[in-house]
Amino acid sequence: MGAAAPVVDVLLALGVAGELLCVLGVLVMRTTLDRLHYVAAATTVPAFLVLAAVLVREHVTSGGLQAIAATGLLFLLNPALVIATARAAQRADDPDSAL
Repeated sequence: MGAAAPVVDVLLALGVAGELLCVLGVLVMRTTLDRLHYVAAATTVPAFLVLAAVLVREHVTSGGLQAIAATGLLFLLNPALVIATARAAQRADDPDSAL
């Protein structure tokens, strides 16, 4: 693997650090809607850093393509899930609210 190993290590370390910050945010925030912001953030920059590490190591092989597909689906579908969860949480808190 050679010179790519340190790059992979740095990208993975940054991705894991970003995910840990998001988890910490979920633990520290008090309301459901505040927690959802950190859940959504976990699928952006940290996920792409892990994807970059996979692509540096695997290149565009079947493993690299699977990582691209997984990260793309995560990035594209998570906003809809967060919105649906926020609406359900708001309805649970205030059943008379109309969204």
